[in-house]
Amino acid sequence: MIASHHRRAHHLACLALLTTLLSVVCAMATAADWAGWRGPTRDGVAPTGETLPLTWSNESNVLWEADVPGRGHGSPCVAGNTIYLATCDEGDGSQAVLAYDRETGRRLWQQQVHAAGGMRKNERSTAASATVACDGNAVYIAFPNGGRLVATALSLDGKLLWQTPISDYEIHQGYGASPLLYSNLVIISADNKSGGAIAALDRSSGKVVWRVERPATPNYPSPIVHHLFGRDQLIMTGCDKVASYDPENGEVIWEIEGATTECVTTTVTDGERVYSSGGYPRNHVAAIRADGSGTIDWDLGQRLYVPSMIYHDGHLYAVLDAGIAVCWNSATGEERWKQRLGGTFSASPVLVGDTILVTSEEGISHLFRATPEGFESLGENSLGDQVFASPAVCDGRLYFRVADFEGDVRRERLVCVGAGS
Repeated sequence: MIASHHRRAHHLACLALLTTLLSVVCAMATAADWAGWRGPTRDGVAPTGETLPLTWSNESNVLWEADVPGRGHGSPCVAGNTIYLATCDEGDGSQAVLAYDRETGRRLWQQQVHAAGGMRKNERSTAASATVACDGNAVYIAFPNGGRLVATALSLDGKLLWQTPISDYEIHQGYGASPLLYSNLVIISADNKSGGAIAALDRSSGKVVWRVERPATPNYPSPIVHHLFGRDQLIMTGCDKVASYDPENGEVIWEIEGATTECVTTTVTDGERVYSSGGYPRNHVAAIRADGSGTIDWDLGQRLYVPSMIYHDGHLYAVLDAGIAVCWNSATGEERWKQRLGGTFSASPVLVGDTILVTSEEGISHLFRATPEGFESLGENSLGDQVFASPAVCDGRLYFRVADFEGDVRRERLVCVGAGS
């Protein structure tokens, strides 16, 4: 009887372990997922072999749509079978993370992170403009709340794991920097007028592993790590400088005066240079050597403030805030072509194969070829009345966060676009 009991207990334990492992495998973020800001390589470039539909609208090629309570500009985070979004109720200031089933759009859970205190100032901003990051074990988000910037980790079923304040936070426009997952760390930036910081937290415990104080100026970029000149470098622009830190310990690798006070875009690289852009108080796009020499290869007076760039085969592709698509030689800054698209842009472009997709605030998605030979339009599509969030691309599907208006009433929805509906 005792032996039988032990065998049964062992059998049940094995089943429980197997069930746990299967659930983790199903939930794990893979290289094909879009499990954080700007996708798996954090530069807006979809994995090789990824495809996207070329036509869609409110009436065609929509596989499903789901209501999104509250308001936010954070992009969809697609990890395993789940899509995660940050949102804020601007009536009571509460901030939350939402989870949706990837195949059906059914809402799985809504977890309140802060009951009140969400912070924004500019009417175009929100108190939930960062994109959730997921590593397959937990989801991570940072919210400006109650005079502080607070990082939070939730389990995959929405339970609070830990919360860590990063710094005091004085709101200027809003907050939109997204968490960066690196090694066993989640890296959070909190540049702001009261003097902020960049901090790396242990993902499992939320404890601060390292912290670097930053200048007391408003600034908005998401931290980004690139492998440059034989080592990983954490790049931050804005606060009137361009800085490279060791992502393992926060030590400064190199730092130069430059950029401008306020930047928003997430830096891309061609392997030798990092590209800074900003819009206040100076409009600029600049190429900075990432070898620590302080060399600025070129600097243009273009206003590329909010949408991040795409690097592809020796060229940079961008859409200026004012609705002009442009291609530059990444080494020289030579303009290869420029084309007015129309509208105003806050969402960042994505690259799928040789096709660039970028969506205006008016909900018009433009598709064009990533070629320096000239602007080649591949079509335009309309979805929703307003779009600030950048889309996610996974398995031939697009995931959009859009808003619609009925009179003065604004409502958000999450939309899955794919061929054949």
